[in-house]
Amino acid sequence: MRHTVILGGGSGTRLWPASRKALPKHLLPIAPGGGTLLGAAVLRGAAVTQALTIVTAASQRAATALVAPGAQILSEPVGRNTAAALGLAAATIEREDPEAVLLVLPADQHVANETLLAEVLARGLAAVERDDVIGTVGIPPTHPETGYGYLEIAPERASGGVTPVVRFVEKPDRATAEGYVASGRFLWNAGIFIVTARRLLAELEARLPVTARAVREIAAGRVAAEDVYPTLQGISIDHAVMEHAERVVTIPATVGWDDVGSWSAIPALRGVDDAGNTIAGTVVAVESRGNILISDDDTLIATCGISDLVVVKSGNAILVIRKDQAQDVRKVVDALSARGLARYL
Repeated sequence: MRHTVILGGGSGTRLWPASRKALPKHLLPIAPGGGTLLGAAVLRGAAVTQALTIVTAASQRAATALVAPGAQILSEPVGRNTAAALGLAAATIEREDPEAVLLVLPADQHVANETLLAEVLARGLAAVERDDVIGTVGIPPTHPETGYGYLEIAPERASGGVTPVVRFVEKPDRATAEGYVASGRFLWNAGIFIVTARRLLAELEARLPVTARAVREIAAGRVAAEDVYPTLQGISIDHAVMEHAERVVTIPATVGWDDVGSWSAIPALRGVDDAGNTIAGTVVAVESRGNILISDDDTLIATCGISDLVVVKSGNAILVIRKDQAQDVRKVVDALSARGLARYL
């Protein structure tokens, strides 16, 4: 059977102060129409699979259940990155369905053309079921982005647009990214994977045996996650498996994909007014252009004569930052943590 696995943890740093540890960005009502990115991911998976599992932090379990009440929810006592999370899901699902095929989706992405992505995912699922490859989704780059990983693709194309992956490349510097885009041989790594549970666990056993053994023990109920999870290595599935695995393929997909990595991505989700402002909540913008202005309650945000700023009031905190520096919000979060101001996180 085909299973969707949504990786839905997160530390709540990228869209601070709206996102916090207990309510990261995928649980915020920021998707088009006021829904959550997690809700969009649930629908994305339901279009092409028959079962749903979500891996999330224990502190986010209740909020996750409200968005996806019919899902199997696996709680991590502490975060150990995506290799452990995906391993736990695979081990749990394989016990009930040894032939399971997993569609792995991040919880926090926006896709403009869901219909086309569903077609791409269906082709990827078919390729994995037929050839026991590991499938990925690659996004044709529109600019030399330094915040994404890349997939280098082989020059030959298989049937159905399925293309062999030569290698995974981590986030490059600007000059390297420009070279990637100019070559036409690189795609953005969307973080979407398709793989059988059996193969994923075999890859983990070969490359991360301690984690593989631990998740099998947890899934079997022989140990408690709280007892072993803190000892596991924190490493991504990309580093642990994908960079070393053989028979990896990708399907290029121009679907309006965005990983919503900072506040600067919000205009693509929520739109802009005639002055180029994205506004939510109680806001009055006078002679202000190209801003993101968000208030979460009756607190008024009033601006006059400003441009290209992000101003967000959420709960007990206010953020003001240049839009072109929105990626640096995590520096604020780090500073709060260093000063012992955990009540704002």
